[in-house]
Amino acid sequence: MTSLKQFIRNVRSAKTIADERAVIQKESAAIRASFREESHDSGIRRNNVAKLLYLFTLGERTHFGQIECLKLLASHRFADKRLGYLGTMLLLDENQEVLTLVTNSLKNDLNHSNQYIVGLALCALGNIASVEMSRDLFPEVESLLSTANPYIRRKAALCAMRVCRKVPDLQEHFFEKAKTLLSDRNHGVLLCGLTLVIDMCEAEEAEEGQEGVIEMFRPLAGGLVRALKGLTTSGYAPEHDVSGITDPFLQVKILRLLRVLGRGDAATSELINDILAQVATNTDSTKNVGNAILYEAVLTILDIEADSGLRVLGVNILGKFLTNKDNNIRYVALNTLNKVVAIEPNAVQRHRNTILECLRDPDISIRRRALDLSFMLINESNVRVLVRELLAFLEVADNEFKPAMTTQIGIAADRFAPNKRWHVDTILRVLKLAGAYVKEQILSSFVRLIATTPELQTYCVQKLYMSLKEDISQEGLTLAATWVIGEYGDNLLQGGQYEEEELVKEVKESDLVDLFNNILNSTYATQTVIEYITTASMKLTVRMSDPAQVERLRRFLNSRTADLSVEIQQRAVEYTNLFGFDQVRRGVLERMPPPEIREEQRVFGAPTKKRQSKILKDKTKKAVKPAEQDMLLDLMGGDEPATSPTGNGSQNTADLLADILGGGSGLSSPAPQPTQKPAQSNTAAIMDLFGSNGNTPSPRPAEPTSSSLDLLGGLASAPPATSTPPPSAAPAHTAFDKNDLALTLQVQRGSGGNAQIQARFRNSSNFSRFSGVGLQAAVPKSQRLQLSAINKTDLDAGEEGIQLLKVASMNGALPPKLRLRLRVTYAMDGSDPVTDQVDWTEP
Repeated sequence: MTSLKQFIRNVRSAKTIADERAVIQKESAAIRASFREESHDSGIRRNNVAKLLYLFTLGERTHFGQIECLKLLASHRFADKRLGYLGTMLLLDENQEVLTLVTNSLKNDLNHSNQYIVGLALCALGNIASVEMSRDLFPEVESLLSTANPYIRRKAALCAMRVCRKVPDLQEHFFEKAKTLLSDRNHGVLLCGLTLVIDMCEAEEAEEGQEGVIEMFRPLAGGLVRALKGLTTSGYAPEHDVSGITDPFLQVKILRLLRVLGRGDAATSELINDILAQVATNTDSTKNVGNAILYEAVLTILDIEADSGLRVLGVNILGKFLTNKDNNIRYVALNTLNKVVAIEPNAVQRHRNTILECLRDPDISIRRRALDLSFMLINESNVRVLVRELLAFLEVADNEFKPAMTTQIGIAADRFAPNKRWHVDTILRVLKLAGAYVKEQILSSFVRLIATTPELQTYCVQKLYMSLKEDISQEGLTLAATWVIGEYGDNLLQGGQYEEEELVKEVKESDLVDLFNNILNSTYATQTVIEYITTASMKLTVRMSDPAQVERLRRFLNSRTADLSVEIQQRAVEYTNLFGFDQVRRGVLERMPPPEIREEQRVFGAPTKKRQSKILKDKTKKAVKPAEQDMLLDLMGGDEPATSPTGNGSQNTADLLADILGGGSGLSSPAPQPTQKPAQSNTAAIMDLFGSNGNTPSPRPAEPTSSSLDLLGGLASAPPATSTPPPSAAPAHTAFDKNDLALTLQVQRGSGGNAQIQARFRNSSNFSRFSGVGLQAAVPKSQRLQLSAINKTDLDAGEEGIQLLKVASMNGALPPKLRLRLRVTYAMDGSDPVTDQVDWTEP
């Protein structure tokens, strides 16, 4: 057998992994053989267990030596017990069955006359105790807390903390002993007692509605304040001194417990205010030890019910931390200020320049924290200064910062902009610097801002045009400029008088077409960009007066009718067909009216209840003309015309149905509502403005996820399940009869405020065939609709198809007469699909 030193030397001298493996396997085999020999020499056993511990550090299997560790525990020699307990703590855990054999050894050693053996047992119990072992041995730990030996009291306090974590029910057995520890004069015992009490109190805080433990220890706050005052005013104590400060570890622990006891209690907070001010002003901040105490004092000040002056003092300490050369201290200060800024905004504002300086720090983690804090500092009075600094940082920032920065700057501009001109210039600057990282919500908000500000539309289109001519690499800039040029291109061609010299230059119609061609021929022409340009080109055909340029745009659109992208191909086909109806094309492509800015469309948060009620009242006052809705639905492929460029789902489509019906009772979305799909691209945000949300039009009516089911938002989706028809006792009422296709509704009312409707389609022709037959429906908001799929979508002459509808009242009984909005979809003899909409009221 080799010694431990020789074994380690052999492992380290191995030149390859195979050699090392061979050495380990040979030694492991020798250790196993030695264990089988049942040698009574404790020196050999100790040597073998020491080798096992070394193998454990190498990640090797050591399970075969667990019993040998237990044998060492039974030895009377301290060296054997020390190694045995070390092996037990490393090689075993509370899930090992063999651990139950350790309980008796621990019980004996906890009552041993040698303090160091008692300390070993307490350390082992705290590390590997199971629930059963804790319940068996806690009386010994409790009795050791009151022993005269401070060494054992320290160990017992920490062991009690571990036992209480493992079995919270045992806490009550240690309360009185813990109070005694807090008045102990020995620094080590007091430190361990504080650790025990803090752990008990924080565990109690985690259980909501229970503060019994904290209330029990609050009367001791006065003694803790005196102890802390003694530490701060005492002179040099060599046994507890660290860099000239007396026992900083104990000071930090006392401050932490005072924070727990003073949280939410005004009387305790008042008691400790003075000592906190004394610690904050008298502690030396030139050394790291002093900074640790100051940081804990600041956390305590900010967490208790401290007065405003003390809070300002705490914030000033954090501001001083920001000027420290140590990166860790600056990071801690920034991290804490992020939590404080909502409580003491004015105090944090005083350190604004120092925070902005941290944006130039080489450490990326400090830059990130400083950036988060800078955005939280923005308000109406400093928005110009801070946004200017943030834009300067955006110019040199790493790419990983840009997505969050562009969003936050957009939110800040939307919330605190002093005027709309500044708002436009700020977002335009963001688009120039990091347009490729601008999120869809910010882009949509910018477009909506332009659409609702007529006095700046000429200025915006000129600025965006000049910016796009200079740089086409930023996708966000390209998308915004393309949409604005398409919508307000006539303003650009007419020119305008602004103070910027470059804006008064004449722009020719051919320049716009050439710009679009340059973008399309570049490497930056993504599918989204092509979609935007396709729609903008169509709009420009009614904004331009030169037939040659209109023809260029028409040829471009015609060239995209065979595009590989189905979305682009479909739009190009639709737009090309509109050239055959010149009057309709000019009507459809008129300038969009300014969208209504609803609170839920703003990018920086949800509306309050008060604002929501006001929004609801405004919605009922304004009705959308059904004729305008139907024209856009038919001409733009059956998609919903949106009044907002956001494209993020904030437009409540159920409210649109309410407006179509006159804004009175309104219509509701039937339950269950379909899950809102996330936006697939930025194109939806802008294309919504002119009636296209990027979905495929005219889908099959039986598909529950088709875009036609989202036409009015409140239409019920049709699951693929089929049902049996309701009883035929009720009379059938004709709701639709056109082109030899008849629809009758048969209403069967049930109990509990619900009704079942059987919709029956009949092909009454002699030779015609209908395909893709389907029904969609909407009900008032006070009702809920469930729509089943039709059992037969293709009807030959004389055939019938049945579809079931279930209507339930959401607040009582159904009205005497049901009211439905129906949309019938069909294709006759293979022709294009036809969609007819009717309003039906029960006779």
